[in-house]
Amino acid sequence: MNEPIDARRRRLLQYSGLGLLTLSGFTGWLRAMESEAMPSLPKMAPNRASPGFKPDVEIELSCRPGSLSILPGAATRVQQYAAHLIKGPENTLTNLPASYLGPVMRLQKGQKIRIHLRNELDEPTITHWHGLHVPASMDGHPRYAVDQGETFVYEFEVLNRAGLYLYHPHPHGATASQVYHGLAGAILVNDEEERALDLPSGEYEIPIVIQDRSFDEHNQLRYLRGMHDRMLGFYGDRILVNGRPDFRIDVATRAYRLRFMNGSTARIYKLAWDDGTPVTVLGVDGGLLEKPVNKPYVMLAPGERLDVWADFSGRGVGSRLAMRSRSFSGVLPRMGGHGMGGAMMAENELPVGSDYPIFTAHVIRKVGASPALPTRLCKIARYQTEDAANPKQPVPIGISEGPMAMLLNGRAYAYDDVQPNERIPFDTLQLIEIFRPEGAGHSGDGERRDQQPAMAGMGMGRGMRGTGMMGGMRMGGATGMMMSMAHPIHMHGQAFQIISRTIHEAHTEAYASVRDGFIDHGWKDTVLVMPGERVRLIKPFRDYKGIFMVHCHNLEHEDAGMMRDFHIV
Repeated sequence: MNEPIDARRRRLLQYSGLGLLTLSGFTGWLRAMESEAMPSLPKMAPNRASPGFKPDVEIELSCRPGSLSILPGAATRVQQYAAHLIKGPENTLTNLPASYLGPVMRLQKGQKIRIHLRNELDEPTITHWHGLHVPASMDGHPRYAVDQGETFVYEFEVLNRAGLYLYHPHPHGATASQVYHGLAGAILVNDEEERALDLPSGEYEIPIVIQDRSFDEHNQLRYLRGMHDRMLGFYGDRILVNGRPDFRIDVATRAYRLRFMNGSTARIYKLAWDDGTPVTVLGVDGGLLEKPVNKPYVMLAPGERLDVWADFSGRGVGSRLAMRSRSFSGVLPRMGGHGMGGAMMAENELPVGSDYPIFTAHVIRKVGASPALPTRLCKIARYQTEDAANPKQPVPIGISEGPMAMLLNGRAYAYDDVQPNERIPFDTLQLIEIFRPEGAGHSGDGERRDQQPAMAGMGMGRGMRGTGMMGGMRMGGATGMMMSMAHPIHMHGQAFQIISRTIHEAHTEAYASVRDGFIDHGWKDTVLVMPGERVRLIKPFRDYKGIFMVHCHNLEHEDAGMMRDFHIV
């Protein structure tokens, strides 16, 4: 660890055989990303409580520094959410044992919520309710970030159907750091439709928040070891579940409901049981599926959630079952025929796409009857392309890892920079297409086409002007395609439905290692877009006007500029 960063980077780059990408150009690009990704936002006055709003639930929520024991030895310094229930049902807040994570909030559809967010950090912060459908001013947009000692009051009604949602910071340029250091928590929304199913609950419903972290010799968190961590995303070398290492759950011989959340800043997981038992999925980001789905494995990108039925009734006391992340490929860049991501992570004991354990379930007691897996869960009205207001002209979300920043629609994030195609008519269904504008993809119907017209009106913006070269490496064509990474794209506001996925033939081999792990027929708010992939979806824009964000939930990419505003008008 005493080796100079530049020397270590030079050795890793030489190992990877990058060829056209010179060392000086690469490091220059990374420094430019770091310096240009954090434009200043206007200071907004913190929202205050409204006298006419009568909450059913009222919570004091603070962001504060803290410390606790994670590994044996010295305590680890973290940032934490702490909460106090002012009004509401007693089970509204539940703390996870020995965890830095914020308390689980249990809310009911239709409740009116007031949350007093107090910032006790020495840096600005604001909290986003990931997946909740709330007014724009209550969504945690970074322009509402509050300084130390200030309080922002949220007031909203829970409109979402039952599901697992989350809360985490959203200050521009510091989201990844604050999440990494501990600021995150889960929200469980319940409704009548879910209650009628009598799914496992109480001690038989277990949150599984998966995060990767790295610690130094003093048990303190290490973060952003070099500028490549901002480009690729940060990947720790130890897996924590619910904030604890070497996690295990003690179970009885019956069915459980496991509520998975990927709380990592960048790491993608390929979840599978170690004995080959199928993963039985009840729901995804936006709640229950129409019926349970069995998968050999399930992909879980940062910001995504899974509702999993785990039945231990056929297992003997003393048996064990491990959840693992299985091997896969294709999520990090490939250049010169070698894996750039793998080369850069040669010193990481937990390489991206390798095989490693997440947690273990230990069967410790025998019980009698176990609930049966329902054959039907709910009814979902499926959208078709012709239902959209724009079936022939989808709203573009163009992904590009540009020479100066991570970009969406050819532009790094800037406040008050909404482009024509980012203005969305209120109370409409919109067809949206996520793609890469380098010209290597295919359209959703399988026909090749020029991708540039979809970008019309967006402008090239800072970081995309000039020759299109990155340190001597052209970003267009096949070479640019090799620079592509996987991006989990998260859209604020209402959930969406995925209509289609199309993969470019150059990426089919790597794609085969992940394709069976996607669940595309439920309500989603985050979608993993693989290199060479084009995804079409339909999203409603109803109930609320205003500014809602779309961004990569690889949080290092978000902080580096891969974020835009949709203006609903």
